[in-house]
Amino acid sequence: MRVVKVAIAGLGGVGRATAMLLLSRRERYRSLYGSDVRLVAVCGSRSGLSDPKGLEPDRLDALQVGLSGPDFVADSGADILIEAGPSDFRTGGPALAYIRAALSDGRDAIIISKGALVHSGPELRALAEASGARLKISGATAGALPTIDLIEHSLAGCTVLRLEGILNATTNYLLDAMTARGIGFDEALREAQAGGFAESDPRNDTEGWDTASKLLILANFGLGLDLAMDDLVVEGIQSVKGEQIAVWQAEGLVPKLVGSLVRDNGGVRAGVGIRTFPLADPFAQVRGKNKAIRITTDAMGETIAIGSGTEPLATSAAALKDLEHILAARSAYRP
Repeated sequence: MRVVKVAIAGLGGVGRATAMLLLSRRERYRSLYGSDVRLVAVCGSRSGLSDPKGLEPDRLDALQVGLSGPDFVADSGADILIEAGPSDFRTGGPALAYIRAALSDGRDAIIISKGALVHSGPELRALAEASGARLKISGATAGALPTIDLIEHSLAGCTVLRLEGILNATTNYLLDAMTARGIGFDEALREAQAGGFAESDPRNDTEGWDTASKLLILANFGLGLDLAMDDLVVEGIQSVKGEQIAVWQAEGLVPKLVGSLVRDNGGVRAGVGIRTFPLADPFAQVRGKNKAIRITTDAMGETIAIGSGTEPLATSAAALKDLEHILAARSAYRP
């Protein structure tokens, strides 16, 4: 049985949930893939812990100060990096250094935070191609909602003509609350923050940047494009008022914050903004914290996926789906 060593960089809510879920699935990895998966290192911004024999759940609260950074991960002997740190698309955030180091050294990388993929996507793709490392991004592209998998696997061979996505749970919850219950933006936001799924500073979500980041990753990694944030027109929901909601309701329309990409006359148009849908459209029925994606192709027509999951478990499961893809490739396993 081959030993596969995993390191997790970023031990916040998602990183910790990923660690616990990975450790709970070790017997699955042994039986399906012939792989003894060991979590050999974890770290946050200032502290971490490593053990070549593998860490157990009860040791994740015993981090040591000073054990952190790309060199710490490399020294752990990890074969695979799961990156779950803070996301900053303007700088790439701390994740960028971890991912660069892993891919340059030929370590497979599973990415959950979006910032580095948006900031330096072409560079990271080139590093992976040069070293032969696998770069997997399900956790960064709407978590439990299948998005990148649809493009890369289910619709393989087709040309994507149009992509539309409700890709941010917070904004969908806010618009749904304002529309279905008639409450204002500020009250809906307080509800979401009290529920723990809206940030204390929600602007990344409400101004459309999170949706834009996911759209760019799908475009560049899924469709092979080379778009930057400056190529998108990005608008959020922060200016939506009750009066506008009432007008849309009178017209039988439901507002959603949508990231969209259209191939047209040899070019590409992409952006984020509020779009309204009639009640008969599936997007109008995407309620609460659910997300959705609609992809139109030349040969397979229109495909729609709608779903959600409890966070942070859903995003962790998406990242570990990528781990299973890597283990399957390494073991030549076929279901």
